[in-house]
Amino acid sequence: MNGRFYITTPIYYPSDKLHIGHTYCTVATDAMARYKRLKGDEVMFLTGTDEHGQKIEDKAREAGVTPKQFVDNIVEGPRGVKDLWKLMDISYDRFIRTTDDYHVTAIQRIFKKMHDNGDIYKGTYKGKYCKPCESFWTESQLVDGKCPDCGREVTDAEEEAYFFRLSKYADKVQDLLENTDFLEPRSRVNEMVNNFIKPGLEDLCVSRTSFTWGIPVDFDPGHVVYVWVDALSNYITALGYMNDAHDDYEKFWPADVHFVGKEIVRFHSIIWPAMLMSLGEPLPKKVYGHGWLLLDGGKMSKSKGNVVDPYILAEKFGVDALRFFLLRTFPFGSDGNFSNEALIQTINVDLANDLGNLVSRTTAMVGKYFGGALPAGSGTWDAPTEPDKELIAMAGGLRDKYEAEMEAFQFQNALEEVFKVIQRANKYIDENAPWALAKDMDANGARLAHVMYNLLEATRICGVLLTPFMPGSMAKLFDQIGAPEAARTWDSAAKWGALPETVKPQKGENLFPRIDLDAAVKELEAAAEEARKAALPPIELEPQSPDYVDFDTFCKSDFRAVKVKACEHVKKSEKLLRFTLDDGTGTDRQILSGIAKWYEPEALVGKTLVAIVNLPPRKMMGLDSNGMLISAVHKEKGEEKLNLLIVSDEIPAGAKMC
Repeated sequence: MNGRFYITTPIYYPSDKLHIGHTYCTVATDAMARYKRLKGDEVMFLTGTDEHGQKIEDKAREAGVTPKQFVDNIVEGPRGVKDLWKLMDISYDRFIRTTDDYHVTAIQRIFKKMHDNGDIYKGTYKGKYCKPCESFWTESQLVDGKCPDCGREVTDAEEEAYFFRLSKYADKVQDLLENTDFLEPRSRVNEMVNNFIKPGLEDLCVSRTSFTWGIPVDFDPGHVVYVWVDALSNYITALGYMNDAHDDYEKFWPADVHFVGKEIVRFHSIIWPAMLMSLGEPLPKKVYGHGWLLLDGGKMSKSKGNVVDPYILAEKFGVDALRFFLLRTFPFGSDGNFSNEALIQTINVDLANDLGNLVSRTTAMVGKYFGGALPAGSGTWDAPTEPDKELIAMAGGLRDKYEAEMEAFQFQNALEEVFKVIQRANKYIDENAPWALAKDMDANGARLAHVMYNLLEATRICGVLLTPFMPGSMAKLFDQIGAPEAARTWDSAAKWGALPETVKPQKGENLFPRIDLDAAVKELEAAAEEARKAALPPIELEPQSPDYVDFDTFCKSDFRAVKVKACEHVKKSEKLLRFTLDDGTGTDRQILSGIAKWYEPEALVGKTLVAIVNLPPRKMMGLDSNGMLISAVHKEKGEEKLNLLIVSDEIPAGAKMC
């Protein structure tokens, strides 16, 4: 046993539409956990779900269920969080839900301890709040008036609340960030210090009274604990801190590393260490803020409609190929641009052409030339050639290079080192031309056997080091090359010659079949379009009238194009907008329309609309309305929605519509 290793993902908000971006951090964490287990460490890999907060309460209300029913379905139900982790072969050791009874009890005790030591006090919160991010912001922190993390609208919030004295720990946190390796990559440090600490670290709102779905403050039941105090503390409550459900705190805390997305680095590198300082507990050894998976230049998001379904990708290409792609293609600390084309090209080049070809060609040649088993003595050669020496040196020295990159969380670089050896092995085949040696087995049989052994042994070492990334596929690879259990270990990866000389490889199924790029992209695009349509909210339309209107009566309605010169809210009315319109007559026309719920007035100025202009005038809120603007009406989720009929600006004001 080498040691203990505690690694975490952030606990995830239980979204009802999981996408490939959700899997990125967890696949990386899983690869790291498997790597540490391969080395012989005792590992605790924690993941889970963050289930409290206003947005959960709102979504549950919209769905007509309780918040607990809502999160239970998304976490435990079909295609829920646990289903996705099973699909992606995530080997977590513990799964925490913030609705777990032991966590609730521990959070109340944590909140009370910080309160009793003077770090939590009651006040009134007044400022900006982003509901999707569950984040409070000052006016100066907003970007173009919107949330700096997600870019969405924020709302004014004012309520009685408890505050955590975050400002008290500003100097200590700044020193931690600037003078240690606590936060990586280093670029994140400047962002945290310059954007949040130096402008003045304000005390943090840590309770809410405007909703109820959260952990109650047991000494003041009108308050619920702010979701980030609740969520961040999972890393210690899951080990048994201030609860009796587990007893691993002394063994595994402090955590070796928290892997988190860059959008929540602020909470993990500023708020979390300050909370632990208040509690008098050790700090985690490291927070690593990875980048995002981007699609068409933007972060994947259900609200933006640009998600990629991991179930579709895994079914089509295999889970291991998908896991490999995520960590082979994108540097872990930076953003990465996802595309179906990049995924398929990575599978074709690295897995099908390089690794898959190496395995299938080598096992086939052993079967063809040696009847399926190499002869004794195949592992040695009296006069090794330069290609022999180079391949053996590269494979024999691979583990150390790989280890250095993995310890730095540079998954892409670790895989690059492995594939240098795989590519060298493929070149070794061409240099030695086994098909030519096989023409005279009496003269060249021993040399050919040695070439085959070298290929199998290099493949074995690479397979060991690829196991954390593609565990299922590497088990099949070992079976095909005939590697016994003792030759599949971490220690064996540093030893050339662990494979028995009389190894008996068996040619099996193609580990990574080559993919038709054009055909696969078309299929994926079609599947994505179907999924997009399926995700659209159900729309209810007004039934068509069974009564006919004679043509002459219809023709009496005078439909005209009108251009919006001005638009404003009608005072004391929540529904009405007042339009000043150019109808082509030279005299402005005023029409009032009940569409204020769906449009901002300034956004309509300059638009060309359609109006019936020969209706008799009528009074609305004391104002004349001369006509009617045409809108389409339908219902989404039972709620009426209006869309103005907006036409081309090339149509002149006053043009008759027919």
